[in-house]
Amino acid sequence: MKVKVIDEEHEKDLEDEINEFIEDKELYDIKYSTSVAISGEDQIYCYSALIVYKE
Repeated sequence: MKVKVIDEEHEKDLEDEINEFIEDKELYDIKYSTSVAISGEDQIYCYSALIVYKE
């Protein structure tokens, strides 16, 4: 069993990365997380996934 963490600033980018990564993998689980930070007037979003898989 292995794990892979993928982190992107946009949810569509995360979706594309996950789909590409899991193409040839046997999946056990995917955990999804979203976080937001505020820096001055900017909002910074972080979309991440932890993928548990077997090659």
